[in-house]
Amino acid sequence: MCRIFGFRSVMQSQVHRSLVSADNAFMRQSERHPDGWGVAYYVAQAPHVIKGASAAFGDQLFKHVSGIVTSETVLAHLRKATQGELSPINTHPFQYGHWVFAHNGNIEGFADVRDDLLARIPPVLRRFILGTTDSEVIFYLVLGKMAQRCELHRPGFPLAAIAESVREAVAEISTLVGPLCEDNAGPPHRTYLSFVLTNGLAMLAHQGGKELHVSTHKRRCPDRDTCPHFAPECERAAENGFVSHLVLSSEPLDGDNVWEELRPHEMIGVDARMQVQRFPPPAPGSAT
Repeated sequence: MCRIFGFRSVMQSQVHRSLVSADNAFMRQSERHPDGWGVAYYVAQAPHVIKGASAAFGDQLFKHVSGIVTSETVLAHLRKATQGELSPINTHPFQYGHWVFAHNGNIEGFADVRDDLLARIPPVLRRFILGTTDSEVIFYLVLGKMAQRCELHRPGFPLAAIAESVREAVAEISTLVGPLCEDNAGPPHRTYLSFVLTNGLAMLAHQGGKELHVSTHKRRCPDRDTCPHFAPECERAAENGFVSHLVLSSEPLDGDNVWEELRPHEMIGVDARMQVQRFPPPAPGSAT
């Protein structure tokens, strides 16, 4: 399926190594995920989204963008198509206002439930759906749930409200098509809902069956003696405290980061103050 990379930091950082130069960088992963790429990064809290419908490893624009991006928030995606034709309009990340979204997965039998899912999205949002992917529909379904809780354009959108909206949207999808497949190597036609959502300040990841890894600290920061933002939390795990960075990736990337694999149905994110929060999987027998 697809590959996701998310980055949120207290300081502007260049992500060239993660996207291009590491041994298992995003560009190298695109050899197995060749159906398009997209990079969203924030400048002055405004998202800039650049996409291509070709494989990233052969696209000079991807190399150029990856080389110049310096931001506190980045969300990148490599596509291996399951729903919708190959085109920039179907390429992730998708954007609405300040919000951007990238998905790794599939909705089983999407063609049969698409109209039902669209009917659950408020018309004021539904009219912005331009492509034919299940991923874009998931994005706007989540946004619709979020809009019931807070103003979507509110800068300090509460992370807990995002998580509640995701749970509700995932539960609605599951009532239509059945439970998520929790096997990362399961059949590609099954339902998988792993994704990352951000407005440049808050960022939330949901593990929906396809593997997703998180890092909130490094073994030893190579810039610890020179970085003005260095703090003890840069080199130690944090459960629900403040962190200097949050990195999300479909597979662990080479380097100094300490990686942890999320469990199916687990969520993790940071709010606008960079306070990390974990949302464990629902208890057995409860609503997804």
